[in-house]
Amino acid sequence: VDGLPEGLVYDTEPACRALVTARSLDADSVWPLAQLIQQAFYTSGVDVTRASVLVGLAEQAGIPRIEFAGAFDSAEQREATMADFSWVQDLGISGFPTLLAECNGQLALLTNGYQPLEVLAPLLGRWLERALHA
Repeated sequence: VDGLPEGLVYDTEPACRALVTARSLDADSVWPLAQLIQQAFYTSGVDVTRASVLVGLAEQAGIPRIEFAGAFDSAEQREATMADFSWVQDLGISGFPTLLAECNGQLALLTNGYQPLEVLAPLLGRWLERALHA
């Protein structure tokens, strides 16, 4: 275990950019990479703000190391990440995690910030009921 450096400020941009990069290279690898990043940071205490760590995790998720490293550092992926951040801000999302539902291209904000399942389940149930009858 690397261990997190003392006083680390967790900048989420590199991890977000890693997922944006994965999405552009191999969409099927995004969820496995997200799980690996979360596990590395929250379970193993690995500094996922470091590019070398993210490259290694992407490789574990099935993306060739050299391909990922080149794309991760590109201006194109930095811009795509910033575009995602802007999209999220435009939706009014300010909490984590956030759950959005989509039906026929229409997004609905179900929760903005953590909600336990007993709170979330009825919200999701009502949305599904409306979506099925729309």
